[in-house]
Amino acid sequence: MRIAFDAKRLFNNFTGLGNYSRTTLDILTEQFPEDEYLLLTPKVNECAVTEPYFHRQGCQTLVPKHKWSGSLWRTFSQSSVAAAQGATVFHGLSNELPVGLKKHGIRSVVTIHDVAFRTFPDMYHWHDRIIYDQKWRYACRHADHIVAISESTRQDILRFYDVPSERVSVVYQPVQRLFYTKQETPRPLAEQTVACLPQQYMLYVGSVNSRKNLLGVVQAIQMLSADIRLPLVVVGNGREYKQRVLDYVVKNHLEKHLIWAGSVNDNRALQALYQCAALFVYPSFYEGFGLPVVEALLSGCPVVTSDVSSLPEAGGPSTLKADPTSPDSIADCLRRLLTDTALRQHVVSDGERHARMTFDPTTLARQLHSTYL
Repeated sequence: MRIAFDAKRLFNNFTGLGNYSRTTLDILTEQFPEDEYLLLTPKVNECAVTEPYFHRQGCQTLVPKHKWSGSLWRTFSQSSVAAAQGATVFHGLSNELPVGLKKHGIRSVVTIHDVAFRTFPDMYHWHDRIIYDQKWRYACRHADHIVAISESTRQDILRFYDVPSERVSVVYQPVQRLFYTKQETPRPLAEQTVACLPQQYMLYVGSVNSRKNLLGVVQAIQMLSADIRLPLVVVGNGREYKQRVLDYVVKNHLEKHLIWAGSVNDNRALQALYQCAALFVYPSFYEGFGLPVVEALLSGCPVVTSDVSSLPEAGGPSTLKADPTSPDSIADCLRRLLTDTALRQHVVSDGERHARMTFDPTTLARQLHSTYL
């Protein structure tokens, strides 16, 4: 089988959609080496992250030689390029499909990650919401099959885009392989990554925006008694919302309880931070999947997350789930994990078991591959 991918994010994005593209290709090439993989992209960012995909057996990178706009090429030329290369399937990895695939007789699959611009519109400019909605709608209407990265996202797709339920399957987002093997001595790498890392700390990983609810975490920490209140290491960046959090921290004299680590692009360093943390807290209002929750569970780190959206799927039955609108609820979950040793041990062991079984890379690869047939 010759499978063409819209690989723009794989080669040019180093966060969510790019990570999904790379881990998806990783598990497919590992499980189905007999297939051929065509990576179509308007441009490439050559770096240590993308370099392996230029030389991987069975993969071919295709970049346009002309200077036509990248977005126009993706929308109007990828179908003919895929057809000329003999592709039998086209997979849109990031919510979009080019026009003309049916004309060329190419089966199409699209992954929809979330519809946050519909469920959390305040985070998006009105013109972006219109453009995204048009792209998502076209992809859902024309795809032979739609992959949702969680059951929560599947339900959103059915609700907003009125597609037959049999055309939408859940295939969870893959997690990078390294998270399935713990580091034996993670502390030195964690200390190299975050200056003055406390011996005990709580961890937050994600963009610092209103949907992720870091302010709710800070308010919950404020409610903890001094004898159990651990500092929070924040991995991630933000703009206006981060300033809101900073203003609250300064106003309430909480500066010593927050450590801003910025972005951590080395996954081994991130894994080390998870492994050394007392707990991971992620009470987001909405997620298409909740990848950091799964990374934390695989790292043996107990998790406090939300009871909404896809997060109960990511966290499994034993992860503690708070009402993200209630700092009191978040604080109660933190307090329980910080004071109840037996509960903590149960959450760690059951959470890791859930993550390894539910998000097994071999299973996910086979589920995804079946949508191409």
